[in-house]
Amino acid sequence: MFHVKIRGDVMKDISYEKFDFEKELYNQAKNININLDKAKLEKFKVYKDLLISWNEKVNLTSITGDYDIIMKHFIDCLEVIKYIEENKSVIDIGTGAGFPGLVIAIYFDKKVNVTLMDALNKRINFLENVVENLGLSNVKIIHARAEEFGIKEEYREKYDYVVSRAVAPLNILLEYGIPFLKVNGKCLFLKGNKFEDEIKNSNNAFNVLDSKINNIHEYKYMVEKEEYNRYILEIIKNKSTNNKYPRNYGKIKKKPL
Repeated sequence: MFHVKIRGDVMKDISYEKFDFEKELYNQAKNININLDKAKLEKFKVYKDLLISWNEKVNLTSITGDYDIIMKHFIDCLEVIKYIEENKSVIDIGTGAGFPGLVIAIYFDKKVNVTLMDALNKRINFLENVVENLGLSNVKIIHARAEEFGIKEEYREKYDYVVSRAVAPLNILLEYGIPFLKVNGKCLFLKGNKFEDEIKNSNNAFNVLDSKINNIHEYKYMVEKEEYNRYILEIIKNKSTNNKYPRNYGKIKKKPL
């Protein structure tokens, strides 16, 4: 049992339910060739409990069942760790409730530094609470819009990987993400079945931002006999990004690349 701080100084003991969350997560991760030790499993359990607790008052996710959280959040996001090297830096733009960035941080612990970026303060508060409860020292949390911080010297072209899930169409996501990457760094974007159309609509963005598709990693999982086909778009940055990009939000929205 973990003794965790839900909000402020209010302390609460989170007890285990009949459903063996840790065992199920361990087995599902094993199915995709990922080994989670006891310490990681305990952290994911606390993360899940905090997500459900906060979600009662703050809209963080529509996925609230234990098994659904395992599959649609944790297993879905754990797939991306296969394409991240240790001792590298990652930024998750539009991280929401921490997917996939916080999952990456829990898995790698101190072996990868992760920056979580989101524009909504309520999500930032939640993320700070989770990071505090889990004692994660490899996470930096930023309350900001990607297009505003992509022009800042402190963040521009400073990361080995940019990750994102369910944030924007690819052509827009590229303009948000590419400026954060070092040359030869990679975007790892989690996408659904419409990814091919998104790629077709992003030819200009690839050209303007000097980037290209390096690989497409396909995976799938089942929830209640329904199959979910998922894809990780691995995009490599070939050259330093023109200072014109990213543009401000109004221009990106009005005229995407």
